[in-house]
Amino acid sequence: MNDMLKTTPDFSIDQASALLTDHYGLSGTLSLLASERDQNFKVEAADGATYILKVVNAAEPEIESDFQTALLSHVATFAGELPVPHIAPTLAGTSLAETTSQHGVRHRLRLVSWVSGLPLAETGRSAAALQSLGRMLGRFDASLKGFMHPGALRDLDWDIRNAGRSADRLAHISDPEDRALLERFLTRFTQSVAPRLATLRSAVIHNDANDWNVLVDKSDHDRISGLIDFGDALYAPVIAEVAIAAAYAGLDHPDPMGATAAIARGYHAEYPLLEEEVDLLFDLIAMRLVTSVTISASRRAHTADNPYLAISEKPAWTLLRKLDRMNRRFAIAILRKACGFEAAPGTRGVTAWIAENRKTLAPLLERPAATYPAALVPYGDPNHPMTVNSSGEQPDEAQAIWEDHCREHGIALGIGPWGEARTVYAGEMFVSRLVENTRRTRHLGLDLFMAAGTKVFTPIAATVVSVEVEQDPLGYGCLIALRHEPEGCPPFVSLWGHMAHEAMGRIKAGDRLEAGALVGEMGAPKENGGWAPHLHLQLSVDTSLSATEILGVGEPQYLDVWAELFPDARTFAGIAEEFYKKSGRAHDEIVKLRKELLLPNLSISYDKPIKFVRGEGVWLIDDSGRAYLDCFNNVCHIGHAHPAVVEAMAKQAATLNTNTRYLHDNIVAYAERLTATLPKELTVAGFVNSGSEANSLALRLMRAHTGRENAITLDWSYHGTTQELIDISPYKFRRKGGKGPKPHVHVAAVPDSYRAPADWPAEEHGKRFAESVAEQIAVMQAKGEGPGFFIAESIPSVAGQVFLPEGYLKEVYRLVREAGGVCIADEVQVGFGRVGSHWWAFETQGVVPDIVTMGKPIGDGHPLAAVVTTRDVTDSFNNGMEYFNTFGGNPVSCAVGLAVLDVIEGQDLRGNALAVGNYLISSFKAMQARYEVIGDVRGMGLFLGIELVTDRKTKAPATEFARAVSNGARQRGVLMGTEGPHDNVLKMRPPMIFSKRDADHLLAVLEETFADVKRKLG
Repeated sequence: MNDMLKTTPDFSIDQASALLTDHYGLSGTLSLLASERDQNFKVEAADGATYILKVVNAAEPEIESDFQTALLSHVATFAGELPVPHIAPTLAGTSLAETTSQHGVRHRLRLVSWVSGLPLAETGRSAAALQSLGRMLGRFDASLKGFMHPGALRDLDWDIRNAGRSADRLAHISDPEDRALLERFLTRFTQSVAPRLATLRSAVIHNDANDWNVLVDKSDHDRISGLIDFGDALYAPVIAEVAIAAAYAGLDHPDPMGATAAIARGYHAEYPLLEEEVDLLFDLIAMRLVTSVTISASRRAHTADNPYLAISEKPAWTLLRKLDRMNRRFAIAILRKACGFEAAPGTRGVTAWIAENRKTLAPLLERPAATYPAALVPYGDPNHPMTVNSSGEQPDEAQAIWEDHCREHGIALGIGPWGEARTVYAGEMFVSRLVENTRRTRHLGLDLFMAAGTKVFTPIAATVVSVEVEQDPLGYGCLIALRHEPEGCPPFVSLWGHMAHEAMGRIKAGDRLEAGALVGEMGAPKENGGWAPHLHLQLSVDTSLSATEILGVGEPQYLDVWAELFPDARTFAGIAEEFYKKSGRAHDEIVKLRKELLLPNLSISYDKPIKFVRGEGVWLIDDSGRAYLDCFNNVCHIGHAHPAVVEAMAKQAATLNTNTRYLHDNIVAYAERLTATLPKELTVAGFVNSGSEANSLALRLMRAHTGRENAITLDWSYHGTTQELIDISPYKFRRKGGKGPKPHVHVAAVPDSYRAPADWPAEEHGKRFAESVAEQIAVMQAKGEGPGFFIAESIPSVAGQVFLPEGYLKEVYRLVREAGGVCIADEVQVGFGRVGSHWWAFETQGVVPDIVTMGKPIGDGHPLAAVVTTRDVTDSFNNGMEYFNTFGGNPVSCAVGLAVLDVIEGQDLRGNALAVGNYLISSFKAMQARYEVIGDVRGMGLFLGIELVTDRKTKAPATEFARAVSNGARQRGVLMGTEGPHDNVLKMRPPMIFSKRDADHLLAVLEETFADVKRKLG
């Protein structure tokens, strides 16, 4: 008889019953339970209680029995609510009893309470049950914090730290492939895992939470009701508890990583794991299985008749083969995510950096992707012609069908979104290695569909990782991987698939690409894997993955994991969020409601109106996610939704907003800052809500100071919406619905040098045009009257971006003042540094007005306006009548005004306007040399105009051409307007933050549009 058989207890049921009575004073029905080393009897006592009587293997050192006793006693004391066995004392009051077998071998006895339940192995092992198991193990291990016993420091092959001993048992594995499989896991364990185990926290753990030692509630299989058998408990790394439970839970489980994730999630909720522990979990699961199959193989010769040893060997091999086929990086990502960690270190840092820096990224296409009219390519629709058919091939006519569709609907860019469920992935390559009987169907990249040969560029600097050709049908074709390491961001990789093979000879691994550098071209079907031309763009925050390891299509069960590991590249590519989700009413419904609810003469721009939903910097984004370069709406002077303005507005609005009858710092601070930008004579400010209110207040000031009404205004000028301002705006009263000038209104000629009589010397234009004002003064004086005021925009805008000839205002101001009138400079459109060289456009004429009005750009979109005048005019206005404006000068508006001034000064936006404006003017003049239709280019800073004519000699207006260019630019994503008496002047007033890159985009669109309109109109 061998030693093991001598030490293994072999008591009959009658003998065990006698032991129960002798040592515990109990009687009842006993039944034998299966066990490998000890002998266990279920006791149904006469008093109705149920117990387990354990006869301990004689080979077990006493210290181990004492250890188990101490462990269970500790748990009973500190976590008595846990459903684990509790020790029943002997008649002598001890925890253990002793007896001698018929062979003379001494055995120890332990009686513990029966834990009711059904073995987890006999249930479906639901995700809820496994998570409940994790929580149970977490609570159990947490209860043992601080517990230690000499018996816990024993040497067991089942100690995860000793898993490397499996190498000594490999000789018992007869199949070479199986042996090689185990060697792969052992090599990794020895090289990468074992050295790290010593650094992990350790504690006393159960160490054998297999699905026979775990019980579930008989009526609720989702709830763990008990944990039994503490024979393998020891001091070991804490994470081993989760690994061992997961190893057994994964046997015959269709989704072993899902099972592990459920256990880890539950455990983490009770006993928080550390990232470095979770990162080893996959390897430790594998090594528990390696230990199991090698121990089983080594014992098989003399224990073949013991089914307990082999009960899990076959499924263990099956699971090992599954784990071997898995990409461990993906498995680790799943487990990290289950515990609330990033799927890979740095994941959230990468996505946050891209989001924070998206405005600075270079365009991925020749123009920013959001500027192209785009549409979804519904690969998820099996009936769509672009979809791969059931044989795994894409129809040859797919590209032609797509191109026809684009032409018909005006689409320039097709987008296949991240995360889309697709039926097209039919090949064997798309079968999941993580989940049985599952296909990978969720797209993990961003597809951009354009014509073959379309160039694509890297949005940020990169190092080429690899350039290769994937030959598989429906593969990537030419595949490029770039590594990005921007400052302040964890490194990440971008993957560029379905590219043309030309890149193979142009770039190679190790090459450096700067932001905006060419990556490659979209490939044709013959070289891109057989697909319609498009770019598959994908990001990976795990830089250890090779290009072919990056998962382009993933399992739907783990979409939340893939979202972190392979984040959506939409922001990296420059696609606006609005492309994916529309909000609010449809265009037709809004138009209908406007007609029903609003004044009918409230106009809408463009034949096909645009619904803008967001503004950002120089861009306006519509409800389809298309971005338009805003070169027209000069209200948002320093850019749409400027953060400084938003912050100042929100902060003050959250604190206080009231009227000017109470004291507040903001109004005087703003008045001080604003008047400091003006000539010293202009010292007194009044605040209102709009440019129209500012001009109305200016007229009140004028009347109080001069006592007159007579006005001198320029032809085709516009000064506001109130009736008294309509009366001095020829742009309104001389057009449809207008009633002509009133008797007090005198209209002078527009001082347009481009259309001055040919016999006027250029240096005399100012003086000659001023004669028109002199004539109007003479008309008044002939009636015994005089002018009350002269008003003009410092650069007439509605008249066609007209720049006043040198000396004009000096002469006009002299004439008006000598006749007793005041001079009003309307800077509502052109002020606040737009001309670049000066704060105010009137300064370019070397004059100082009596009154300056300002609005539009003053609040970057916030309703704020102002009048600044001299002390003399102010004294005349202070005639006893109170001036009060409910909202004018309120704390919020003044906070906004201060923020605008801070940005203009702090970012030197005047200098920017001058530099970018000069660049645009010189570029427009270069275009003028190529296009006869451009009669005149004029501008100052970022106030620009291009006048179009059918003949440069006659200067006949090219109205149709101008409107076609404006509409064509709009179709290409750039907003501008047409102005002038003949609507033939292209009008551009971009935000002051307009960059050279923005200017180049505008120029590219103008070039394309001019060429297109010329082809169409001749």
